[in-house]
Amino acid sequence: MTSRRNTLLAVCLIAALGASGCSTLGRLNPFDRGDEGPQETAGEGQRISIVPADQRLEPAAALQGVEFSLPTPSTIAAWPLPGGTPEQSVDHVDAAPNLQIAWRRGFGEGSQRGRYIIAPPVAADGKVFVMDAEGRVSAHDARSGGQLWRTATNPGDNKRDKLGFGGGIAYADGKLYVTSGFRQVMQIDANTGAVGWRAKTSEPVHGAPTVAAGRVMAVALDNSLLTFETATGTPSWTYQALAESARILRASSPAVSGDTVVAAFGSGELVALRAANGNDLWNEALSRASRTSALSEIRDIPGRPVIYQGDVFAVSHSGVFAAIDLRTGQARWSLPVAGVTSPLPAGDVVYVVSKAGEVICASRETGQIYWIRDLNEGFKGKKKGGFLGIGGQRMGRPIWSGPMLTNNKLILAGQTGDLAVLNAKTGEVERRIDLGGPAMLSPIAMGDTIYVVTDEATLIALR
Repeated sequence: MTSRRNTLLAVCLIAALGASGCSTLGRLNPFDRGDEGPQETAGEGQRISIVPADQRLEPAAALQGVEFSLPTPSTIAAWPLPGGTPEQSVDHVDAAPNLQIAWRRGFGEGSQRGRYIIAPPVAADGKVFVMDAEGRVSAHDARSGGQLWRTATNPGDNKRDKLGFGGGIAYADGKLYVTSGFRQVMQIDANTGAVGWRAKTSEPVHGAPTVAAGRVMAVALDNSLLTFETATGTPSWTYQALAESARILRASSPAVSGDTVVAAFGSGELVALRAANGNDLWNEALSRASRTSALSEIRDIPGRPVIYQGDVFAVSHSGVFAAIDLRTGQARWSLPVAGVTSPLPAGDVVYVVSKAGEVICASRETGQIYWIRDLNEGFKGKKKGGFLGIGGQRMGRPIWSGPMLTNNKLILAGQTGDLAVLNAKTGEVERRIDLGGPAMLSPIAMGDTIYVVTDEATLIALR
């Protein structure tokens, strides 16, 4: 039960950070709506929603019974980055056709006492690399799960750092590049665990890095995109987005295509930059104000933006799921979806999971919806607190990870401790696999195996 409560905190808890604590709490108060009505124009420094407030989410009648195409499944030789590739896009995997659990291995401390497992696993060269809630990175044999080495990222002088959780891992050319809530970026030898270099940062980094074009790229807590030279750890260019003191306790990783970097920030900004020098190309704000929920004021984009066939797909906590032209920055379409994970474009469609647990299949070209499947249908939240069943607060609906598409099935890990298996064409739930503990990170694949990390620091292999 403790682990489940901490899971909910890790994903849904709002962090009031920085010096502007009072203004942050004011924005989070659902009864403090102010006297102003809705505005149709924005003053200086204000954002205008790109999704109409009355837009509803429902399947399109014109798409009922209409077939769509998915790519042919292919075997993945490695999953070196959080989203598999620099574009953060792997569309259809051929792995684990039977989805049977082959083994489970513990790898350290699970989510508890202000520490959270939010680093996605990566895999390459016959190894799977994970990070536990204390920031320890370990390598495991991909076939057996046996631990090969473990290295701590805590430099030793930050044991009481309350923001010293999270971070992530990326693999490139035999090296791991590790970000940390302990205000540092590291290079680690993937074969031995030996540290190559350390670079200090002024703010914690809760998101995993992306490695491309000879640079390590990561988003820090202060909404800055930091870059470092992979060979030496020397800082390169930096981009500073708008400051935002309230955000989700989860962070995004940049996506890279050619010479273009797309980064998402806690301010709700989606920004495209030149990979060579950090010059900005375009900036789009994914925000949608709601007069019924103060949480919509949290504009964070916690999931990774995904680049696929010339478009960028991203979803914000405040309720905007959009497809944006990579070259021009123009929104092609948008839907009122609030999410904390990464979308999955594949063939003719794009899948996304809402905070409420709805899996949505939409046309990649138009945004029209084929189907919606509620994974939390019939859920009755347990109460916490109170006395003898009286009073207390009902727990929210479980959160689900972004989906993986494998052999025409969608698989999603959930806070319920289940792995849900859906028919990718119809959305029908075909199976639920007991993982033995809540899991909030999307599955990854390498070879014939799918790997899942739970909040209790268990690495699970399915074949």
